[in-house]
Amino acid sequence: MAARLKEKYQKEIKQSLQKELGLENAMAVPRLDKIVINMGLGEATQNSKLLDPLVADLAQISGQKPVTTKSKKSIAAFKVRAGNAIGAMVTLRSDKAYEFLDRLISIALPRVRDFRGVSTKSFDGRGNYTLGLRDQLIFPEIDYSKVEKLKGMNITIVTTAKDDNQARALLRHFGMPFRQDA
Repeated sequence: MAARLKEKYQKEIKQSLQKELGLENAMAVPRLDKIVINMGLGEATQNSKLLDPLVADLAQISGQKPVTTKSKKSIAAFKVRAGNAIGAMVTLRSDKAYEFLDRLISIALPRVRDFRGVSTKSFDGRGNYTLGLRDQLIFPEIDYSKVEKLKGMNITIVTTAKDDNQARALLRHFGMPFRQDA
């Protein structure tokens, strides 16, 4: 069974985006390439046991086993040595990416306190969008009673769009709640 958002993209969004952007070739219509979720934990330099709950939370949120990220350089001021585990990340592609984006837009983001929408300025110029979240509790998969420390995360949505305007149109069609800057 294909993801709900992927079916919606193929049946409705693709045609309306092609008309809106004035593209003649159907293959030139921007689409979701992958989603990268990254959680960093600076305190893991002193205690590597802190990384285990982080990895477990990220696995529950994404439905995929995360990879631990290691530092590339030694930085004495932060007490970091090269090769120390300092975070975890997951790359979601295909159906898993569409399912995660669907859950993010329809379930997780509305659970953020005082939510007014996500910023329209977080595009990188190449059609990718990065979103920062303050805690992992907005995802319903996380059990509130088992969390001892709130950890933020970065979610990067990578699209095949050529520029920010195409990516913004794609995400708007997906239902991303962009902030209405007045």
